[in-house]
Amino acid sequence: MESKRLFFVADFPSVQLDKDFSQPLVKIPPSPHCEVCVIVPVRNEAQTLAATLTALIHQVDLEGQFLDPRRYEIILLANNCSDDSADIARTFAQQHPDIALHIVEKTLPPAEAYIGRVRQILMDEAYRRLCSLGRTRGVIASTDGDSQVSPTWIAANLYEINCGADAVGGRILVERVGRANLDPYARACYLREVGYRYLITELETYLDPDPHDSFPRHYQHYGASLAVTAEMYALAGGLPAVRTPEDVAFYRALVRVNARFRHSSLVRVVTSARQIGRTNVGLANQLSKWIEMGRQQQSFVVEPAGAIETRFVARRQLRVMWGCALNGYQPSHHSLVSLAEMLGVSTQWLVQKLSQPYTFGQLFEQVEERQQKEQMWASRWKYVEIEQAIGDLRLRLESLRLSWSKLQGNSTPDDLELLKEPCPAGSLRNSGVVNPCSN
Repeated sequence: MESKRLFFVADFPSVQLDKDFSQPLVKIPPSPHCEVCVIVPVRNEAQTLAATLTALIHQVDLEGQFLDPRRYEIILLANNCSDDSADIARTFAQQHPDIALHIVEKTLPPAEAYIGRVRQILMDEAYRRLCSLGRTRGVIASTDGDSQVSPTWIAANLYEINCGADAVGGRILVERVGRANLDPYARACYLREVGYRYLITELETYLDPDPHDSFPRHYQHYGASLAVTAEMYALAGGLPAVRTPEDVAFYRALVRVNARFRHSSLVRVVTSARQIGRTNVGLANQLSKWIEMGRQQQSFVVEPAGAIETRFVARRQLRVMWGCALNGYQPSHHSLVSLAEMLGVSTQWLVQKLSQPYTFGQLFEQVEERQQKEQMWASRWKYVEIEQAIGDLRLRLESLRLSWSKLQGNSTPDDLELLKEPCPAGSLRNSGVVNPCSN
């Protein structure tokens, strides 16, 4: 609903590069053919690093043909390592001189030796190098030192970007042997969470579809497989230097500026099932928590299906109301009261926020923050065991799938019965959403 402007290199100073790293990390200039700058933060990854780099150099296009190595480069930052990760990387680079693999080794002060800061340093450097080539749609692609990208990882990211995405989250799988060797309760929790989140993703497709992120898709936007164009990296203000989870914080920054984010099933990465991580969050930490829950016989509880469905329906109604306000239409008092109740916020607060010049991403983020403050949402929706939530989601999806299958022609989730009246504004007329605006 908001027009997207074009961005040029001259527009990019919104990214404030840190003064401590104002000089390039890599002195060798990028190849003029470079389209993708892959960044790999590494800290004590001696056991997995060779496999990570091997996967990155054996890249093919979507037809299975060898990918021209001039089209991408790799920047690896070994920070605060106490093992021989840096030596392994340097040896690997010497053995593969046809690949642009740049090794940087640094010991950061304790206040900066965390993954968010390291990934920020690397992504800033990738951004700078792509800008030097004038590639506004050049791709900054992130992975990790304990992960192995698929052979078409670079090509699939480029495909999604060329199809119009501003950023891409890849599907991250836990390697099979490690998963099989997990504690039984942790493995069960992992598999249930994957199923739970996939069901949520499908439900979202029916109730609040994103035209730039159509089904089939997944739910992940994490550092092991995260790609973004240089122009969108700038518009989002760069990667936030938060301790963890920096990847989720960056995704939220992208949502705030209405980036076209694609959760692509074509982009795939396999990561380790280790249970001792480098941060206080992430998969390794979560696996450890599940193991401890099993020992203490604690249930795995999650948000119930009713809360999830209500959120998606309310978000879509809010999106339309926001669009109507942008087009000069005043929402009816009844629709404002009804939506505020559904969202779990006060009507007065919602009216005030709708009068402000927010992007929709900014508006909904404020709604979620307000929900936590007012506590109406939390008191209404109590967590349930994940098995119950999965069962309820499956039942609801059966109904939605049936409704969708009865539609004729090239119908989409926008055509479901809950999306009845078009908004009077011309730009919203084809959106297929319920009209909360008064004439």
